Amino acid sequence: MNQFQWNSASQLRQLLNELVSWKSISLSEGEKQFPRKLYAKLQDLDYFHKNPSHLKLHEADMRRKLLTALYKHPDAKQTICLLSHFDTVNTEEYGSLEPLATQPEELTKVYLEQKDTFSKDICADIESGEFLFGRGTMDMKMGLVMHMSLIEQASIEEWPINLLLLTVPDEEVNSAGMRYAIPALIDLKKQHDLTYTLFLNSEPTFRHDPRDNTHYIYSGTIGKVLAGALFYGKETHAGEPLSGMTSPFISTFLTREMEWNPIFREEVLGEAAPLPVTLQQTDLRLHYSTQTPYRSSALYNIFLLERTAEEAFTLFEQVAKKAASQCNERYKKICQDNQVRPIGTVKVIPYEELLEYATKKLGKELIEDLIKDIHFNDDYDDREKSLRITDSLMIHCQELAPAIVILFAPPYYPAVNSSGDPFIESCVQYVEKEAKRQFHLEIKRSHFLNGICDLSYVNYQGSTDLQIYEKNTPVWGDSYELPFSFMRELKAPVLNVGPFGHDAHKRTERLHIASAFEQFPYLIRKLILHISQKRDN
Repeated sequence: MNQFQWNSASQLRQLLNELVSWKSISLSEGEKQFPRKLYAKLQDLDYFHKNPSHLKLHEADMRRKLLTALYKHPDAKQTICLLSHFDTVNTEEYGSLEPLATQPEELTKVYLEQKDTFSKDICADIESGEFLFGRGTMDMKMGLVMHMSLIEQASIEEWPINLLLLTVPDEEVNSAGMRYAIPALIDLKKQHDLTYTLFLNSEPTFRHDPRDNTHYIYSGTIGKVLAGALFYGKETHAGEPLSGMTSPFISTFLTREMEWNPIFREEVLGEAAPLPVTLQQTDLRLHYSTQTPYRSSALYNIFLLERTAEEAFTLFEQVAKKAASQCNERYKKICQDNQVRPIGTVKVIPYEELLEYATKKLGKELIEDLIKDIHFNDDYDDREKSLRITDSLMIHCQELAPAIVILFAPPYYPAVNSSGDPFIESCVQYVEKEAKRQFHLEIKRSHFLNGICDLSYVNYQGSTDLQIYEKNTPVWGDSYELPFSFMRELKAPVLNVGPFGHDAHKRTERLHIASAFEQFPYLIRKLILHISQKRDN
């Protein structure tokens, strides 16, 4: 007789503690080892002893792997794809307690001893005994635990539906894992004659504001582009400051205009996208010098609900031109006050125009060599490569300075929304009703998960003609690209149903125990059984 390993609340908690202890920070060795350990764990299930080909590791980039585990009923075609990621952000903010960051039970006990060092709200959660603390407890190894439990239950009870567990690396950085998973999903669909009915993620509930304690499920996910800028001034000696123009001087105007600029805020279905914010601002020089800084860069986060990348770039260029105008007015007055001749006027140049200018000046072969030199530097990630390529072109085209060169840097997340789809609406209503009936729990639907997630890469509805994005992303086609045509093939609505918690990416990341080990495992199980009974195979 089959025995459940991952079914009861205590079993789920034990499994979560084990998965969290497998430290899997993005771009670490632990991230590479995690799917191999998970593969061995899933091999314990009788179903995969009998069907070993249904459990598979797939290649991603940088020697990382993603994992698929398929439970297939012999008479079913409809398939629910269970999405999750197993990488986490770093743990350095835990300070002296960093060794306990991936030991939830121990960390929670220590936090209880140190409760007075936390804010009043967090202290109350610690004292309540209702939360489990630790990196990855909330974001999002509990989601993976629930999916593993579903695969086990379905295989033992022979549910009349197919379940495909997909868990990937690198959601927290570039979503490389999910981008590599797209062709794997299409291959599995063809190989096993699957019909994708639903892409079900189990990212946790994210607060809409710091005081929000609402339990949400989501019928879509927010999109994002990363807008970049290279600020190129004119170098001079610090003793002769008005003989040049520093790049920090130029950058202050654009950063001030970008931060929290409401022009980028979209409102759709009664929900608003978060305002843009600066994610990085840096001097491109490697060493201190009394030469004034004349090359620096910034990256700005822009969220999307319905807006395309092309529309976002148009707005970004508009804001950059306004910032350049303000910079030029300020600089002109400084020159007048000090009776010096201006060195030039700051202009805004899209990366596409810079590349075209540089190619005409230097020739295609030299430009390709300059770009290859940047790509072969393993110390640079895709964002750094984007900025360094732009910088390398400008170094050879200094007659264009002073300037703000605008561009895109990876990653790009298209917004996806299934609100209004009759099937999704029925799923939302079922979960809301069942939560109230079984747990007296109020659940609200949100149309967009306000944390980036891998649902962005399925059920793609946008244009396949993304020339503005591609031509203004310096690493496009080399180290970064999106398989838009394949994404369009993964046609099924999306839904996110996950546990409740707080403070993802903080040292106070915590998971609500009853939500994680009792309520949401029950609700997702009931939802899938409901779908299997209501949808035609």
